Amino acid sequence: MREIAADWSADQEVFRHTHWGKAMMWIFLLSDTFIFSCFLTGYMTMRSSAVLPWPNTAEVFALVIAGQKIPLILIAIMTFVLISSSGTMAMAVNFGYRRDRRKTAALMMLTALFGATFVSMQAFEWTKLIEEGVRPWSNPMGAPQFGASFFMITGFHGLHVTCGVILLLVIASKVARGHYDRTGDYSAVEITGLYWHFVDLVWVFIFAFFYLW
Repeated sequence: MREIAADWSADQEVFRHTHWGKAMMWIFLLSDTFIFSCFLTGYMTMRSSAVLPWPNTAEVFALVIAGQKIPLILIAIMTFVLISSSGTMAMAVNFGYRRDRRKTAALMMLTALFGATFVSMQAFEWTKLIEEGVRPWSNPMGAPQFGASFFMITGFHGLHVTCGVILLLVIASKVARGHYDRTGDYSAVEITGLYWHFVDLVWVFIFAFFYLW
């Protein structure tokens, strides 16, 4: 026990062949998985037991473009942007392994831009529904539980994306300044990538269960 305590207090790599920061990120993501699973399970239970009709998401989230009402167009663009950000983040990790400071920082900045774009579109989506009278406690389109579940699930995910954007900007700035070249350890880029890929994966489930069901 004294050896284990010494390893932990010295901030060493506790698990063999596993970086300390990466192991902690995996533990955090596992706990976050349980939270989002509870949210989505609660949403499905709430929707199945709702007395009033559940709003048709294809109509609720439709936008009028050139006189035509296009269902889920904004959500589709948001999904495309977030999935694209996973690609740029994966390339950033790849160039991080190669110690290519400029490309790593540029790709992380691009990923942060995609994330900020996603959050901006989500803010527009929230504003549109609020103007239409949707609240966490009421909904003029049908079941009042719709507003509560929408703001809770998308808001919690949006908070994760916002935190991810901040993390990306911080790590990208350190990469650009050559901090990890001096330490010889680019693991922070990979750890940030783990978090960002998790955020993207969670959105796929939210998109499937909340918007398509």
